[in-house]
Amino acid sequence: MYLGPLFFSGSAAHTERIALGPGVAAAGTRLAPVTAHSIASVAKLAPGRTFLGIGTGHTSMRVMGRKPMPVGELRTYVRTVRGLLAGEEVDLGGGAHTRVLIRDQGFVDLDHPIPVVVGANGPRALRLAGAEGDGVVPIAVTRPDEVEGATELVAEGAARSGRALPPDFATTSMTNVVVLAEGESATSSRVLAMTDSWVGAAIHFAYEMWSIREDEDAVPPPFRPFCEEYCAHVAGMETPEDRRYLELHDGHATWLPAAERTFLTEDAVRAVTIVGTVDEVVEQIREAEQAGVTELALQTRWPLPET
Repeated sequence: MYLGPLFFSGSAAHTERIALGPGVAAAGTRLAPVTAHSIASVAKLAPGRTFLGIGTGHTSMRVMGRKPMPVGELRTYVRTVRGLLAGEEVDLGGGAHTRVLIRDQGFVDLDHPIPVVVGANGPRALRLAGAEGDGVVPIAVTRPDEVEGATELVAEGAARSGRALPPDFATTSMTNVVVLAEGESATSSRVLAMTDSWVGAAIHFAYEMWSIREDEDAVPPPFRPFCEEYCAHVAGMETPEDRRYLELHDGHATWLPAAERTFLTEDAVRAVTIVGTVDEVVEQIREAEQAGVTELALQTRWPLPET
């Protein structure tokens, strides 16, 4: 995820309390020292209320024909960033060392701690979040059983590293929320317009997981009824197979191609979105909180012009 300097400078100038930072930055798209120095620059604009989210880079890497960063490499990346943000000189390997420069000239702020949270859904990444992070950002994990499963893996990772999770360790679920009007369906045109890109991103991720091992267990149950049809849809794309990822991820989390709207079933929408009446939404959020979620990161559809 990239948010430019105008966003951060404007947000920092016009706010006093909200936390600023990427949630999450794709580790594979930039060197660890670049990430560390960039977030330290943001911290100068908003000292004491800056955070850094880091993940393996599912779509940002795949859209370039690359695989997400392996979790073992992400561990090294997180440790390097944390060391740099602590003002340390770090070993980059191969005899190379570096640290954050121009610290005393007022361009960066390392005097206020910058929490590093890890984007994670798989078991290894969740354990990494517990071992190395100040928080974790899972995607569409709000149901109590899902939350409890994720937090158990985080705790396991912390225990394996001999670490006690800090009291302020954040579990921030990235999701979408839609409040239904009286009598409105979860697949009404309004609801689908607000959720299509988010649901589509989840379907794309499930397809990528299935394509790796072609195992039904890799596909979430709500997506299984149309899995075969979706695979046929992907196989019929016009883009050559060796570059099909360019078409598959076009519009990721921003818009959904019209040809894929047929896959927006009610089960698919509810699988990744908190949707219901006001009371139902409140109840779902309370259940997520009781299970261990401390924050929600809401993903809304990009406002595209009507065509």
